[in-house]
Amino acid sequence: MITGVYGSTVTAYLTLEEKRINTSVDKTAIRYLFKFTNDMTKDVKYSYAESLTHNDRYVKCEFLHNTTDDLYMYKINFKPYGFWKYEVYEVSWTGAVAISAGNAPTTENDILPVASTHGIVQGKVEEGKIYIQETAGSEQVKYTKHTTTETNYLYTN
Repeated sequence: MITGVYGSTVTAYLTLEEKRINTSVDKTAIRYLFKFTNDMTKDVKYSYAESLTHNDRYVKCEFLHNTTDDLYMYKINFKPYGFWKYEVYEVSWTGAVAISAGNAPTTENDILPVASTHGIVQGKVEEGKIYIQETAGSEQVKYTKHTTTETNYLYTN
């Protein structure tokens, strides 16, 4: 499971290199499209990972916090806080990698016209949970004991 704090960069080390689908291209021609689904609201957000560092078995992926989501610039707003499901899709290029509108798929089902500068979704290579904790504590449910009676009741703030 990946954990992060709202408002800061989220870094994940995932074993994506050993799960590669398209091994006919160099690892520099591979990027990863993340699909995040909030457990509570079922909101879906997509983002490419930044700072891809490829090692023998794993890949370092980072997402920058921003109040406005930007699929191509690795920026995402993980609000509401809490648990999100993530799915990782491998995207490969046969020519120059361009993570921009019209060159990079926006979802796992997006099919672009055939061109060397257009990315192709190869398939899902990873899935799991990510937990984003809040920084102040005001959104979490807190319980207090009701003291005006002999019976204990739980109340939320």
